[in-house]
Amino acid sequence: MPEDPAASFTRARAAAGVLFFDDQDRIMLVEPTYKSYLDVPGGYVERGETPYQAATREVAEELGIQPKIGRLLVTDWAPSEPEGDKILFLFDGGTLSPDQLNAIRLDPTELRGYAFHDITEIPTRTIPRLARRLTHAHAAHHVGASHYLEHGNPLK
Repeated sequence: MPEDPAASFTRARAAAGVLFFDDQDRIMLVEPTYKSYLDVPGGYVERGETPYQAATREVAEELGIQPKIGRLLVTDWAPSEPEGDKILFLFDGGTLSPDQLNAIRLDPTELRGYAFHDITEIPTRTIPRLARRLTHAHAAHHVGASHYLEHGNPLK
């Protein structure tokens, strides 16, 4: 019997996150209870769910708010040795209003806290690949573009 050609296909995990801004153009980073670095609100896409739906669900679960999530800023092909192939989608959450900020209620099983950081601080606040992804997403937000990345880097 011939070998199944699909056996060589990737089974990439998909994850989706949201980039939120404050009125000073700083970006939100959250402190997950289960990671050793700062991240953005988001998580894995579940079966039957689109990346956009996952991003919306994760924000509601983690932050307790339901803001309108905007367009795709970045898609990043980001394989990881321990976790395998991953494709990450980062959506534009826009600028959170004072009312939205006051409504945030962190899920204590997911997050210890959150803070807004200037884009120039991001490389010292999180892991390098995520810092690169966030830098490109910040730029995409400002120019109205979407970027495709691999390991947080644009193709040359």
